[in-house]
Amino acid sequence: MNPSRFRPAAGMALLTFAGIPAAQHADAHPKRPGQQPPNIVLIHLDDMGYGDLTATGATGYRTPNIDRLCAEGMRFTNYYSAQAVSSASRAGLLTGCYPNRIGFAGALGPKSKTGLNPDEETMAENLKKAGYATAIVGKWHVGCRPGLMPLDHGFDEYFGLPYSNDMWPHHPQTSSYPPLPLYEGRKVVNPSVSAADQAQLTTRYTEHAVDFITRRSEGPFFLYLAHSMPHVPLFVSDKFKGKSEQGLYGDVMMEIDWSVGEVLKALEKSGAASNTIVVLTSDNGPWINYGDHAGSTGGLREGKGTTFEGGQRVPCIV
Repeated sequence: MNPSRFRPAAGMALLTFAGIPAAQHADAHPKRPGQQPPNIVLIHLDDMGYGDLTATGATGYRTPNIDRLCAEGMRFTNYYSAQAVSSASRAGLLTGCYPNRIGFAGALGPKSKTGLNPDEETMAENLKKAGYATAIVGKWHVGCRPGLMPLDHGFDEYFGLPYSNDMWPHHPQTSSYPPLPLYEGRKVVNPSVSAADQAQLTTRYTEHAVDFITRRSEGPFFLYLAHSMPHVPLFVSDKFKGKSEQGLYGDVMMEIDWSVGEVLKALEKSGAASNTIVVLTSDNGPWINYGDHAGSTGGLREGKGTTFEGGQRVPCIV
C-alpha cells in the first residue's frame, strides 16, 4: 500500500498539520482553489503503556493494524502525554494548554462539579470554525455537569461514557459511585451500564466511529475515538475472549487493534483514506498497581499517576 494512504498526526498540533490556525477563523488562511482540508481521526487509548504494541515489544499478542500505522507513518519514541492521569491529560490534549493552568491536576469523578471551562477552546471548536463535522466516540472525562459535556465544547455528535469505566458501583475499593451512564448526544441511552454492556463497549464504539466516517466521508471531519479500554476493569467481547497468550489484557489489546483495522477499512471504503490524518496515542502510562490487568511500560520506570517516564511517555503514531 502507498505509505501516504494514511497520514497519522497530537493535541492542538493537529490543527497545524491540517493547516488550520488555532483560535482563529479558517478564512485567516484561505485554501487554494480545489484544496480539501484533511479529515482527522484521533484514536485515544486509556492507560495503554509504552510497551503494549508489537512495535514497542508486546509479547503474547500482536497488533497488526497498529503496526501498519507504524510502517506507513511515523512512530514517535519520545512522546509525552500532558499529564499522567486521565482528566488532566485529556484537557491538555483537547486544548493544547498545560492542564494545571486550566485547573486540571487529576481525575474528575461522577460527583465533580467542575470541568473544562467554557471559555477554553478545544480542537473541536477550532475545527468547526473551519467547516469540519466533529464527533467524539468513547470516554469524555473533562466534566459531566450540564454545560460541560462534549456538545458544549465543539462536538456535533457524542456516543460514550462521561468518565472512566471503573467509576461505577462495582468498583473494588468503594461502593460510593453511582450507576455508570452511557450517552448519545445529550441523552442517557443506558442509565446503568452492566458488565455485559462493558464487554461490548469497544465493538459499539467502533460501529459508531465507522458510521460517522461513512456519513461524513466527503469531509472535512474530525473524529475523536477515545476508547475506554484498556483501563480497568478490563472487558472484551466474545470475539477476542481467550485469544491472546497473555490473558485478558492481551485479549483487550487485540480487540482494540481490530477496532483500528475497522476504522482504516471504513476510510478506504468511503474514499476518504487518501485525505485523512490518523493519530493513535494514550492518555498516560499503565496502571501497574493492577498487575497483569495493566499494561507494560516497556521497561520504563513507574507508571500512571507518576511523572517518571512510565507515567507519561506513551506510544504516539503520526
